[in-house]
Formats: sequence, structure tokens, C-alpha cells
Amino acid sequence: MKQGYLIAASALLLGLLPLLAVALRERPADGLVALELAGAVITLALVCVAVGTQSSAATGVALVTAVLSWVGGLLFARFLDRNP
Repeated sequence: MKQGYLIAASALLLGLLPLLAVALRERPADGLVALELAGAVITLALVCVAVGTQSSAATGVALVTAVLSWVGGLLFARFLDRNP
């Protein structure tokens, strides 16, 4: 196991706390930006875990997370654009 990558993954996950605060308190458009950034940070954390544990299955999870977070952001932007 490579400890440096696991420590980096922990630090990346701690970086999600400010994004959560922005997503909950700011305007919906700002929350969407925080959501997109959180998807990228989670993907990077999963890549760090995959390298740190030398697991090929975790690499696949990181790839799926990257694609689904992008698609989810597009869907949120589509529904955010609608007038109530």
C-alpha cells in the first residue's frame, strides 16, 4: 500500500466540507458549481484510493463516478433553467 495516496484521498475528502456549505447556503447556480466541483474532487479521491490500495476495481468506480457526475450536472442545469 502507498500511504501517501491514502493521505491525499483523506485531504481531498476534507475539502468537500466548504463545498457542502456553498451548496446549501448560496444561490442554486452557485450550488450547481459546488456540486460539479465536488464530483471532480470525489473522482480524484477515488483515483488516489485506487492507486494507494493498488486495486483495479476502484479505478473502474472512479471512471464511472467521473462520467455520472458530469451527466448529473447537466441534468441539474437543465432543471435549474426552468421557470417555476
